[in-house]
Amino acid sequence: MPTGTADVLLRTEGRAGIITLNRPRAINALTHAMVLALTAALTDWEHDPAIGTVVIEGAGERGLCAGGDIRAIHDDARARGTASQAFWRDEYRLNARIARYPKPYVALMDGIVMGGGVGVSAHGSVRVVTERSRVAMPETGIGFVPDVGGTHLLGRAPGELGTHLALTGTPVGAADALLTGLADHFVPTAALPDLLRDLTVLPAEEAVARHAVTPSPGVLAEHRPWIDACYPADTVETIVERLLDTGEPAAKEAATTLLAKSPTALKATLATLRRSRALATLEDVLDLEFRVSSAALATPDLVEGIRAQVVDKDRDPHWNPPTLPEVTDADVARFFVRPPGGDLGLSAARRAAPDPAARDGA
Repeated sequence: MPTGTADVLLRTEGRAGIITLNRPRAINALTHAMVLALTAALTDWEHDPAIGTVVIEGAGERGLCAGGDIRAIHDDARARGTASQAFWRDEYRLNARIARYPKPYVALMDGIVMGGGVGVSAHGSVRVVTERSRVAMPETGIGFVPDVGGTHLLGRAPGELGTHLALTGTPVGAADALLTGLADHFVPTAALPDLLRDLTVLPAEEAVARHAVTPSPGVLAEHRPWIDACYPADTVETIVERLLDTGEPAAKEAATTLLAKSPTALKATLATLRRSRALATLEDVLDLEFRVSSAALATPDLVEGIRAQVVDKDRDPHWNPPTLPEVTDADVARFFVRPPGGDLGLSAARRAAPDPAARDGA
């Protein structure tokens, strides 16, 4: 019998503890209550000797999780409230917890996996994508910056692939998720029920190995030459110029995509990615991202971006400032200032209580 809450169903089968995100009409978008329920489940199962593996899946046919509840963030930002910061404090702690979890954490990344959905899956130890997977950090399109450790993941992708994905918000399929390090294995959607059944009786890696196959080719490997040539630039303006000068149709399309995004969010994202690459741990990056997310709440573009994409759905955001040259260095610097409510402090907590079970590179 499932337990948990209406939006997070928990059940145990054999040696597996199974989490089902259960808001299918919202593509299982995360609320603060869901984050707390996930955290409590991980705590309970960590200390339960009967549980050998934790599995997370999404209810419905559309995806694991489309991200956080951005309507709630929109309303909070308009009201200049503190609910979003409280949500992110617990969400980012959950992301770090998943990355350090001492038992196999298997994420079934079927369908849409975006934003906060990446946070509860791509930090896991066993990450499974399917032919239906569409994995993305699309935040620049709503005037926001990739968070939930997204700049940690994308900053460590081969070459400049992560910069391309972070700035454009382009969704990737299975092969490209494997290439960029967002996933580990490809399993066809039709095989997921059998995989889940095997996870209840077998060690996680053994169960996945029974069903993992090679996916159809992606597109990013083919585009690596122009991506790696254009995106190392120090400014978004230079990146756009290089993309337009390559003569590659796909590069020109990427430039067009960038010019439709929030100029402020693009510059803050590039700065965050560059900084995150120099940081040693996921906790360091989450601390950085908390500053950036908190600062984004005070920008006009976050409210306007969510309005245009989600609330009114007119797909016609009016960014402020409207162009890249009008976003100053001082505008970007404000994203890295200590927030009024204080820093997240994950890195300090990590140093104070090292976890011997931590995975290398997490």
